This record gives sequence, C-alpha cells and structure tokens, in this order.
Amino acid sequence: MKIHKEGRWILSSTLFILVIINIIIYFRFSQTILVVNIVISVFTFFFFTYFFRNPSRAGDIDDSSLIIAPADGTVVVIEPTVEQEYFEDKRIQISIFMSLFNIHANWYPVAGTVKYVKHHNGKHFAAYRPKSSKENERSTVVIETPLKSQILVRQIAGVLARRIVTYASPQKGCHLNEHLGFIKFGSRVDIFLPLDAEVYVTSGEKTVGNETIIARLRE
Repeated sequence: MKIHKEGRWILSSTLFILVIINIIIYFRFSQTILVVNIVISVFTFFFFTYFFRNPSRAGDIDDSSLIIAPADGTVVVIEPTVEQEYFEDKRIQISIFMSLFNIHANWYPVAGTVKYVKHHNGKHFAAYRPKSSKENERSTVVIETPLKSQILVRQIAGVLARRIVTYASPQKGCHLNEHLGFIKFGSRVDIFLPLDAEVYVTSGEKTVGNETIIARLRE
C-alpha cells in the first residue's frame, strides 16, 4: 500500500510534531502521562497513514461508452436534475459520498479531453446533503468522450474537508487509471450524465473507485 502524494507532507509534519511533543512530555511530566501520549500519538499517526493510503488500481476497460466510479463510497443520489453551472439543462445526477474511512483519491470516470475546469469557494455543509452540490466549496471538471458526449464531474468538500485538489487542465487529454484529484477529509463526488445514459448502480450501493461501472452512454 502506497501513500498518496497529497499526504506525504502532512504525514512528515505530523510525525515531527508528535515526536517533539513526546520529547517535551518525557522531560517534564510523569511516565504515565508519557505512555498515554505515546499511545495517542501512534493512533493519530496511523490514522493519517490510513487516510492517505493510495492503492494500486489499474483496470483494462477499453469501452469508451462506460462510466467508471470516480471514487470509493456510497451512492446517495440518482436523479434527473438541472445542472446550472455548465450545461444549464437537465441531466442524470449520480452522487457518491465518501466517509472519513474511504480512500479519498478521485479517478477520471472516462477517457477523453478536458473541456472545462473551475474551482468555487463555498461553505462546508455535510457532503451528503443535497444543497452541498451548489453551496459547498467545489471543483467542476467537464470531459468530452471519444463519442463526443460530455459528462461533468464535481468534487465537493464536506464538513471536515478543507482542501480540494484537482489535477485536470482544460484541453488536456485524460485517461482511465489516472487520478483526477484528491479531497482531504470527508467529501462527495457528483457526476452529471446525459438523460439517455443507462445507469447500473442503485442508491445505497457501495462503489470502488476506478473499478465499479456506474453507467453506459448511448452511442
């Protein structure tokens, strides 16, 4: 299991701070307090290590009509809705909620060309709430597939999430098995598909990023 590059600096800083704290406690407090603090420090460091884990996932899907889950998590929304930022028309929205214990790397759900990227500052409501898609801090990416269909992927910050990282750039090619970005500490990803897309997942279903097939686009 590798550590995601977004977590390496945080883990190094956390380890340094914990070591300094324990050294101070060693010289100034009782052995009991030191033992308790060591236990808490070990738990804290391993939690951050667990959170920033980055498993190797390389699929061999070569069907450009298939949409792959961009994140680990739980499907919380499947419904037609008006996408107001880019398309300004009705689309099928599929939302995947990532808990604190899910892997928080995000993958491209389809290969193609990035057409639009925009980051929005916003609030930090619970990511599973519907209004988080419009009011929370978020980053929007639109991808045009080889079939000339366009899909929108939106990374949304949650209550604890305070940083969204997006690697996409306009007019750049993107591929399956490639990271789209990373959201730190509890979040959600929305996907907006054409209304005639065939959806394969159901509400409450668990998804595995870069593995679970969530929909198919009409050719």
